[in-house]
Amino acid sequence: MNINAVVRSVQAALGVSVDGNPGPETWRAIHEKIVGKAVPKSAAFAGRADERSEKTIVTLHPQVAPYARMLVERAAAANIEIKILSGTRSYAEQDALFAIGRTKEKNRRPVTNAKGGESNHNFGIAFDVGVFRGKEYLGDSPLYATVGAIGMDIGLEWGGQWESFVDMPHYQLRPDWSEGMSEREMLRELRARKAAGKDAYAT
Repeated sequence: MNINAVVRSVQAALGVSVDGNPGPETWRAIHEKIVGKAVPKSAAFAGRADERSEKTIVTLHPQVAPYARMLVERAAAANIEIKILSGTRSYAEQDALFAIGRTKEKNRRPVTNAKGGESNHNFGIAFDVGVFRGKEYLGDSPLYATVGAIGMDIGLEWGGQWESFVDMPHYQLRPDWSEGMSEREMLRELRARKAAGKDAYAT
């Protein structure tokens, strides 16, 4: 059974965007079809995140933003407070991060292996979270693994599963057209699309 094909056929039948990813729009339509009424605005998938997170979420690709909000909501349902701390970055902003621990602030550990154009953040399809206890930011906590499981459950790729550079706070939504591609191949195509003004998720 091809799960992606099944999801696509369900989406087509429901009249929502057909992308193979069972995101907020799909779940809302399923709820309405089965329960017989629309999901209330106050319910999961429809609300807004906290103010700090929203400032970051609005920088993301419109297809990714609902996933970020859903992750905040699902984590809260598990009694974990997270905030979306980093979203879309320019190539210059990415280069500045790459310099940390290398040519800048050499006493620090590098925070990324990606230069400008080599990160999914540069294309609006990735975001980073932080775990909080009240106002206290928890940079290192086993709760990141719990949130990671939630993220994967809703269809996101989690950086905590990477082998070359484990990135516990990182999440991304790979486009359908990238199926079977390596990360390097996908990023090459994303750079070409950005240069041509083509949408990251267009098929």
